[in-house]
Amino acid sequence: MKIVVLAGGISTERDVSLSSGSKIYRALKASGHQALLLDVYLGLETEEPVTEALFSSPVDWAKDILAVSESHPDLSRLKELRKDGGKNMFGPHVLDLCRMADMVFLGLHGANGEDGRIQAAFDLMGIPYTGTGYLSSALAMDKSISKQLFRNAGIPTPAGITLKQGESPDLSALSFPCMVKTVCGGSSVGVYRVEKPEDLPGALKEAFGFSGDVIVEQFITGREFSVGVIDGRALPVIEIAPLEGFYDYKNKYQPGSTIETCPADLKPELADKMKRYAEMAYEALKLEAYARMDFMMDTSDESLYCLEANTLPGMTPTSLLPQEAAAEGMSFEELCEKIIEVSLARGNQKK
Repeated sequence: MKIVVLAGGISTERDVSLSSGSKIYRALKASGHQALLLDVYLGLETEEPVTEALFSSPVDWAKDILAVSESHPDLSRLKELRKDGGKNMFGPHVLDLCRMADMVFLGLHGANGEDGRIQAAFDLMGIPYTGTGYLSSALAMDKSISKQLFRNAGIPTPAGITLKQGESPDLSALSFPCMVKTVCGGSSVGVYRVEKPEDLPGALKEAFGFSGDVIVEQFITGREFSVGVIDGRALPVIEIAPLEGFYDYKNKYQPGSTIETCPADLKPELADKMKRYAEMAYEALKLEAYARMDFMMDTSDESLYCLEANTLPGMTPTSLLPQEAAAEGMSFEELCEKIIEVSLARGNQKK
């Protein structure tokens, strides 16, 4: 197949996306596909005609991709690189090449790529892509909405409140420590643990720098887990244990920062319950193809809490979904093929 792997973009998860895209691109090439890797925002600057011959060119499209740094990227400098001023999300020739492809493999994370906007554009253009559709992407991206849907479906999730810029929280409704999160963030960017009430204004100010809406929610003391779901079926549970602090941006993507165990060392009945909650979350958000749900378990009473859903899970060298698939004997290349297969099975994805 001719496949465009889309990565990068202008979200705070740009570097993570490029790392995911690079690994996906190399896996697709190893499987015999005619693949190329594009930064959705920077595109392909060329004076030459853009034709399908690019798919079979000997260019290594991933050769300049670096490892994920310890901090999120400077997006203001990135926007200066667009010769056309960056007036829209799609860089030069991105849509041209996507139209030529048999499939677009979305290696995007965060705003624009994971919130349904690109999915909606591709649906209108008849461009097949991997992952769930535009509506379920938007529902899952908004943590406030997704948590409401979890509660309606009987899926436990931490108690919390949603604040808009300028609103003051009712401290009597909160307990400390608590977590402050941007409503539509990812990769733990804009996430802060607040120990006492006097620290809350500072955390809110930081979080509002990333998003107009912020969640303040119950802090769960315990163990952290994740469960991938492919085509409605849960994969083995993986446990995430950072060596320091919580599972933040640095601990997610710097090798050696976190101990990950898959399958997780859990009582079988707890593992089964968590997998069922993950499948219920998949159904509640109307997800298709694949996703990953994040959980906490309160160690005091073994209560489980679903934190959020990720509709385009990371595919970096340290990412969780590939480790879960490997626990079932599925190689990274096979995982990419499975994602393509279940994505093509969606009604509007036939090409």
